[in-house]
Amino acid sequence: MLLKRAILLVSCLLTSGSLLFANKVREVDICVYGGTSAGVIAAYTAKQLHKTVLLISPDRRLGGLTTGGLGYTDIGNKFAITGISRDFYRRIGRHYGKLEQWIFEPHVAEATFQQYVKEAGVEVLYNYSLTSVLKNNGGISTITVEGATPLVVKAKMFIDCSYEGDLLAKAGVKYTVGREANSLYSETYNGVQLRDKHQFPDGIDPYKEPGNPQSGLLWGISDAAPDENGTGDKKVQAYNFRICLTSNPDNRIPITRPENYDPSQYELLVRLLQHDKSLTIRNILKFDYMPGNKTDINNNGPFSTDMIGMNYNYPEASKEERAKIIKAHEDYTKGLLYFIGHDSRIPQAIRDEMLKWGYPKDEYTDNGNWSPQLYIREARRMVGAYVMTQANCQGRETVNDGVGMAAYTMDSHNCQRIVVNGMVKNEGDVQIGGFGPYPVSYRSLIPREEDCSNLLVPVCLSASHIAYGSIRMEPVFMVLAQSAATAAVEAINSRKSVQQVDVSKVQQQLKNNPLANGSTPEILVDNDDSTQVKLIGNWVRDTKSGGYGHSLYADYSKGSEAKEISFQPAIKQSGKYHVYTYIPKIQHLSGTTTINIRSGDGNKEIKVSASDIKIEGQTSGEWVDLGSYHFKAGSKGAVVISNKQADGAVVADAVLFIAEK
Repeated sequence: MLLKRAILLVSCLLTSGSLLFANKVREVDICVYGGTSAGVIAAYTAKQLHKTVLLISPDRRLGGLTTGGLGYTDIGNKFAITGISRDFYRRIGRHYGKLEQWIFEPHVAEATFQQYVKEAGVEVLYNYSLTSVLKNNGGISTITVEGATPLVVKAKMFIDCSYEGDLLAKAGVKYTVGREANSLYSETYNGVQLRDKHQFPDGIDPYKEPGNPQSGLLWGISDAAPDENGTGDKKVQAYNFRICLTSNPDNRIPITRPENYDPSQYELLVRLLQHDKSLTIRNILKFDYMPGNKTDINNNGPFSTDMIGMNYNYPEASKEERAKIIKAHEDYTKGLLYFIGHDSRIPQAIRDEMLKWGYPKDEYTDNGNWSPQLYIREARRMVGAYVMTQANCQGRETVNDGVGMAAYTMDSHNCQRIVVNGMVKNEGDVQIGGFGPYPVSYRSLIPREEDCSNLLVPVCLSASHIAYGSIRMEPVFMVLAQSAATAAVEAINSRKSVQQVDVSKVQQQLKNNPLANGSTPEILVDNDDSTQVKLIGNWVRDTKSGGYGHSLYADYSKGSEAKEISFQPAIKQSGKYHVYTYIPKIQHLSGTTTINIRSGDGNKEIKVSASDIKIEGQTSGEWVDLGSYHFKAGSKGAVVISNKQADGAVVADAVLFIAEK
């Protein structure tokens, strides 16, 4: 037995050695695998921190889903989005003439990611996919990728930014696919969940011949028996495409009958519409509007763009098998759009509405005007040094090694379509919120020490299925990617493994150099900063209305009793600062809010009109521009929000000071 093992070991070494000699070898400090939004930010960060970097993208387009149709950003609370991730939305904002913009066209997002690559001089390999990983002394020594030519990459640190977790898997890192049982991590929303969101109403027959089980099930319905709620399984929440369409006739390509069109796939939609004749197209497709008369269409209702149950093999599938799954999703989605607009069984009003839309000529011009990025909501998830769970999301367990925050609802799309009591039902959709931003542990970005010493994983990070449903948002992936790259640099500089890195140094670097370029950090004064916020009068601390961070202050007295809140920044560097105040979504907002700016320019009173505040997308509110002012280091400057002449609710949430160049 020992002789056989020795022969096998020598054989492996000879094989890997021959690869090194046969293929071109590149050596860098940090290798980033995956051209997603996280991949770009990780590579940019590492390069800005003076390391040699290679970004390897299996695709020909950078940005993943952020450039692939998800322009109506899933975020909720802007407070959670920091550093270069926030800078991305600021750059998008500059394109559209605002401080920040969280809804955008795909080509604008792609151009913005290309800015980062160009600015930092990041080398990108497009259309290169991972074939093998060689480990040595507990860490990855080289990876082999194939594209135009095979290439061996040697690096000190590796960062897996793929949606699928291919690098972590080939490196032998422990991972899981599917849903854990609730019992594993003492959760309540994991595992099988038969709930009422995006659910079929009672009475929808699942059989090809209504009432006849012998006729077989309609397309897309599983014959699996429903398991008990909370039971774990290997089923994966549904994937779909985030669809960019336009209603602009000059930029519109008609939706035509796609190849492999199969109208039988949409029979359940017909039955749903026959069951409830009040339904409109917006009960089938979630229309969110983008600039340029465009959409980001997402799944909506019991039957929509989610191709439920057709992706179970994707996480661990080969490149060729994944391509087939992606094509099946594309055919299904294009077929659905065509079916809605042309099938005579669809109500005329819905058909007419669908025909107003078409594919935009100026998007995805290299891919037939269709997004090349399938929405991989969840694939592999690492089982790392720490597993984020429902308890973290809901604040019942808090970590002290946080290197980023998440804030979104615990969100899982449906995992299967089954028969329950003779009726068709969807299973797996969970949407549980009601909690504020929470820290994501550094340990959830790294493998267990026995698995790998030089790999970080900010996308397929270590989290339970339901916790991952809260963390898995594009802005958060970018935040965690910057943190992972910063930790990789610290590991190299200190000559330590990723498990031995001093996390406090990573946290300090992220705080002191949030854009990784040495620029002056902006100054945020949140209402919960007790040392910098002074209250006069009885303000209500509201933790239920969202806002920026964990709470906001509100006054509903309509000025009957004079009240004010003073936000006092700790100015360390004298200069001119652009000042903004955050106005959250809140009912019965005062028509005018009085704000006094006390700066080196003197005192200035400003009236902010509620009618001028345009809160867009899923964000919790909007920054309102108060102008530019000089502040001296150590001065007693302040922004004072009062209820003077208020005719409704006055809110004091956060004030932002951005140093001008």
